[in-house]
Amino acid sequence: MKGKILVVDDEPSIQKLLTVTLSNRGFEVITADNGMEALALAKIEKPDLICLDVMMPRMTGHEVHDKLRERPETKDTPILFLSAAGTFEEQATQMKDSNVDYIPKPFRPSEVADHIEGMLDPAKRDAFERERGKREAKLQKIVEIMHRDKDS
Repeated sequence: MKGKILVVDDEPSIQKLLTVTLSNRGFEVITADNGMEALALAKIEKPDLICLDVMMPRMTGHEVHDKLRERPETKDTPILFLSAAGTFEEQATQMKDSNVDYIPKPFRPSEVADHIEGMLDPAKRDAFERERGKREAKLQKIVEIMHRDKDS
């Protein structure tokens, strides 16, 4: 088993797609429909990574992230946000946490699985971190340009 992944999404089709894809790659997958369920499962199951939808009813993925970071048992758990929404500023803020990354929806299931392997596999971690750093720098540049244009 490569690790335990908690998939949090209010769309059953996304949960099923990621469960099948990640299970086929050797991961154990548990699922949650919302943020409250995710917080409870994260405490009990202690996943190696959390795939977290941003836009969910009652509690956003960003709110779940913040609560996870407040808990000693989940403060360092890697999080992969899956999002069809969210501003560049929100992404830039969350990516300051080195254990966070983003994949926009719609996504290819293999892309998510590759990303998770890059985040968790020590042999792939260095290359993943270099690519993540480049994406984070581009995101910061976009946010700076947006602020500069707003202030003009």
